[in-house]
Amino acid sequence: MNYLEEYKKWCESPDFDDETKKELLAIKNDEKEIEDRFYKELEFGTAGLRGIIGAGTNRMNKYTVGKATQGLANYILEQGTQNKGVAISYDSRKMSKEFSLETALILCANGIKAYLFENLRPVPELSFTVRNLKATAGVMITASHNPPKYNGYKVYWDDGAQIVAPRDQEIIEKVKKVKFNEIKTMSKKEAQEKGLLNFIGPEMDDKYLGVLKSLVLNPEIMKEEGKTLKVVYTPLHGTGNTVAERLLTELGIKNLYVVPEQKDPDGNFPTVDYPNPEDKKAFKLALELAKKVDADVVLATDPDADRLGIYAKDTKTGEYKSYTGNMSALLIAEYRISQMKEKGILPENGIFITTIVSSDLAKAIAKYYNLECIEVLTGFKNIGAVMRKAEEKNDKKYVFGFEESYGCLIGDYARDKDGISAVMALCEAACYYKSKGKTLWDAMQDIYKKYGFYKEAQVSIVREGAEGAKEISQMMEKMRNAEIKEIGKYKVKVFRDIEKDIQKNMETGETTTTGLPKSNVLYYELENNCWCCIRPSGTEPKIKLYMGVKTDTDEKSNKELEDLKQAMLKLVE
Repeated sequence: MNYLEEYKKWCESPDFDDETKKELLAIKNDEKEIEDRFYKELEFGTAGLRGIIGAGTNRMNKYTVGKATQGLANYILEQGTQNKGVAISYDSRKMSKEFSLETALILCANGIKAYLFENLRPVPELSFTVRNLKATAGVMITASHNPPKYNGYKVYWDDGAQIVAPRDQEIIEKVKKVKFNEIKTMSKKEAQEKGLLNFIGPEMDDKYLGVLKSLVLNPEIMKEEGKTLKVVYTPLHGTGNTVAERLLTELGIKNLYVVPEQKDPDGNFPTVDYPNPEDKKAFKLALELAKKVDADVVLATDPDADRLGIYAKDTKTGEYKSYTGNMSALLIAEYRISQMKEKGILPENGIFITTIVSSDLAKAIAKYYNLECIEVLTGFKNIGAVMRKAEEKNDKKYVFGFEESYGCLIGDYARDKDGISAVMALCEAACYYKSKGKTLWDAMQDIYKKYGFYKEAQVSIVREGAEGAKEISQMMEKMRNAEIKEIGKYKVKVFRDIEKDIQKNMETGETTTTGLPKSNVLYYELENNCWCCIRPSGTEPKIKLYMGVKTDTDEKSNKELEDLKQAMLKLVE
């Protein structure tokens, strides 16, 4: 793509409106900015279309959203499933409401029914809704936890999971073929009159929350201990509190404090630099409130409420301790699976799904409870794909799934990570352990004592723009082509290049296949139950490094993890 030619076309073509042209003409003397906006088209990554809001092929705007929607519509029409309709939701980001309506009207203009939430709602509720309505697809307008300048477009298929291969590539091919003057649309009035545009109201909340409440394993304990448990919650200006406060209150949590400054949806995210529960700075106001009310648990969901971050009070020190995504998910897993076993409802053919960059503690828990542990590539859509296969074959029963990036799913009612049900499950676990005289921090330490001190870290190296993308590619190639036999003090036992589908035993030299779909991921299995992994982000201008260790003490794990992290950074940079 010649970015200057494409820029000129957008400035001159009648396909683009005056507002767009005005925005682009304002940057006519800034070639670097022009290049960044036009050097490529936005691509589907691990979470669909995602980019900075603005005019250009490499930006989120009504034209790139329109192109994606027209391509999706063409695909649906080719499949002959247009009568099943498409469910659409959106988060609190700038332009989310406008993009969601634009999406609905383009679908309607193509004769496809659209079911649009009348107000913003979380990702997991959309996933549930696709399944509940038996829709052919779903669209969520969100950039998840990205900074405020971003927005995005996630596509779901009829099982409620994000699209995976080969369907994702088939849809992308349709999108690529769409020209901007081929995007169909119609007025809202006409779409409603023809019965094509339908709005989803609070009745879907009732269904969704009803299913979540049915998954509570100890409702009586939750009601009893919920009288005194103190919970601070923040939706970080996103969708979470459209349903979270109601859910927890109805389940018996009497002392629920929602951070007032962050309670209402706001796409500017005025109180945080980065609305991500992975970022400790996002908890500043929540922790201040927690100390004021002496809370037991502090919870935060990201803007589309599929991720959950937590702090729990350690009553021995009075400190609030932060949990990684691995820790919070595996605390939920251990609680729920142990209780299912105790109640005799843990399926014999149960599966526990994790990702290759998540904690190996998952394997230990699965082994202890005699569950099959299945590893997939990064991205919850890959967990959803395993769930779909198990559902179709009816040979395995989903028990739990998670990824290290602060997301898990406690039941098979949806096919994406669910921060709302995670909030519920952690509050239930807190009530249960409270009834035993323990805190959530005590429970986490018990898990480590039972299985070993598994600790993990993730480091992101940011490289923005066209030059950054090139640099990230070079960093990956440098690692791919290097014969790395040691990382820090650990010998490499097995090296996996998942892009090339090669798995090499570094001790014997034997080479086999990885058994995973091709993806730009390099994985190093190290001695002493340690590991490292490197991959470019599918949604942000980052290269991501992951690492994990296991030792017999907390102190030793923390030290060895830090040493491994520094060794990995030295190798990459």
